[in-house]
Amino acid sequence: MTKAAGKRATPADIPVAGVFHGHADSHPELPVDSDVDSTGHFHGPLHLRWRYIYVVFLGGVFGTTARYLFSLWIPRTDGLPVPTLAVNLFGAFLLGLLLERMVVSGPDHGWLRLARLHFGTGFLGAFTTYSSFAVETVLLTNAGRLGMAILYLVVTLVGGVLMCAAGIQVGGRKSW
Repeated sequence: MTKAAGKRATPADIPVAGVFHGHADSHPELPVDSDVDSTGHFHGPLHLRWRYIYVVFLGGVFGTTARYLFSLWIPRTDGLPVPTLAVNLFGAFLLGLLLERMVVSGPDHGWLRLARLHFGTGFLGAFTTYSSFAVETVLLTNAGRLGMAILYLVVTLVGGVLMCAAGIQVGGRKSW
């Protein structure tokens, strides 16, 4: 359904009312290819477009910096990875809040798409840290603190889901 990169689709290539190249769409319930815009230009997937790569990168720079500063503010307690736990739980809440606000704000186009990629994928993706969570769980286990490692694992995973759900609840309120 798409044209080669950089090629302009002809009017016959643009799906209109379930018709493509004169043939009926066999799956009208599925969305039209998101790599082709309404004018028929093929843009390729989002992750290959420089504009979006830059937006994610910039968000990642700020998110990584924020995580580092946040971890300096929250002390480690008895060798427990409290900063990473706090960052991941807070980040899960913020991601739920952000994505819910974006869903109620309209379709994922234009500035909403840029905001989602910058703040969601870039900033919060870099702010939260699965790799540190995994390493710290292994380190707790290797230090003979298996019970604490399991507790950390459960609190991070279950707490992350609950915090994300709380963010979605807050983001879905009509009072915004």
